Amino acid sequence: MTAEQTGLRIQQALDALADSGADAERAGEQLVRDLMEFYGQGLARLVPALPPPALDRMLDDPVVAGLLLLHDLHPEDLPARIERALAALPERVEAAGFDPATGVLRLRRTATGCGCGEQEAQAVLACHAPEVTAVELERAPQLLQIGTRPPQPAEAR
Repeated sequence: MTAEQTGLRIQQALDALADSGADAERAGEQLVRDLMEFYGQGLARLVPALPPPALDRMLDDPVVAGLLLLHDLHPEDLPARIERALAALPERVEAAGFDPATGVLRLRRTATGCGCGEQEAQAVLACHAPEVTAVELERAPQLLQIGTRPPQPAEAR
């Protein structure tokens, strides 16, 4: 579809919406479909034209990654997209397992840090890996405190 054809179809959809009849919802949906198709065609032409280092940098951008996923143009598979998203988090975590049936991604901390939570990880993953619908952060085991001597009974203190 050319830019002119898309523009004409968008104008027709806007005219139908302006009439506000029963066809308004259908016209709105058609408008979104036409725009998606147009942008998708443009992106499909841009992606292969980018040199690999430039494309790799662009894939770090959550907006670009989201657009490419939306149009089924993202060149990376799910594990690579998850790793890319996790690398963007301020705290170092690694994927401990992903269940495609439930969409749950388990994460494990690889270093101590500020305490990245499930919500922050979910927000970052939303653009890079929308297949991940929930995040569970494995909790580190509680450390046992070992003193230099056994505690004394309360009456001996």
